[in-house]
Amino acid sequence: MASEPSTQSRVVFQTPDKEEEPPHRKLGKLTVKYNRKDLQRRLDIEEWIDGQLHLLYDCEEEEIPELEIDIDELLELPDAERRSKLQELLQECGKPKEDFINGLLYRMKGLRKMSGSLKK
Repeated sequence: MASEPSTQSRVVFQTPDKEEEPPHRKLGKLTVKYNRKDLQRRLDIEEWIDGQLHLLYDCEEEEIPELEIDIDELLELPDAERRSKLQELLQECGKPKEDFINGLLYRMKGLRKMSGSLKK
């Protein structure tokens, strides 16, 4: 089994060239257009809405009627129409809704509308 070094076969592994990352990562589209504070505030409002709907309907998430409260849609409406829109959305709820509506309208003050291309 003695063979000359020049005739032996060799296996060579090549490593792919590493792609160099840019020196600093680009921020996501949302964090560029809206600061994190605005995004966190919106998330907090959405979580508050979810919790309040559980209390209003006194049931688990799966049992809540199909109900979508679109914050951006409400922000497009004049102040006077927001309350009536919320009352219309919650008409099937048997419990008093005024505290929820007042709380939501208060939390929405100063909130900015997100552009349509960034919404889900």
